Amino acid sequence: MGVGQIKRAVFLDRDGVLNPVVMRGGSPASPRGLDEFSLTPGAGEQVARLKEAGYVVIVVTNQPDVARGLLPGEELAAMHRALEQAVGPDEIVSCPHDDHHACACRKPKPGMLTQAAQERGLDLAASWMVGDGYKDMEAARAAGVRAVLINADYNAEVEAPQRVADLAEAVDLILEQG
Repeated sequence: MGVGQIKRAVFLDRDGVLNPVVMRGGSPASPRGLDEFSLTPGAGEQVARLKEAGYVVIVVTNQPDVARGLLPGEELAAMHRALEQAVGPDEIVSCPHDDHHACACRKPKPGMLTQAAQERGLDLAASWMVGDGYKDMEAARAAGVRAVLINADYNAEVEAPQRVADLAEAVDLILEQG
């Protein structure tokens, strides 16, 4: 990266973006183990396109099932190893807390994004967030990054600056708009 060149990122939510959500009781939820974890088709290719365009790609994911005792930390680590190997993000950051912990990292708070920006010298105004829920859109707004929502049956009511059908369309939009 040349002198004076801005360092920008694309923050990707994990569930609903890089892997399908698991529906539990009619609501979208996170996989609770490798047996429920699969990748969205083409996820690796889309991450590669972003990296080739000079973006730092960081997965930012709420994983409250760890705090709830429903997801062992070792199982979360195994899913993230599989994600790293297959998709190749620059980093995976997860918040293992539940709402009552009132941490700074759990989306819709911007902590995962702002901390990564501070650690990596990222320009948040030149960065993006791709997600599938209101917490992703709110974290993006709070962090000052542009946001795009991937449409799903469960997020029709979510307000988003831009909506797309899938990760490939999100990447197309990001590469077009810079």
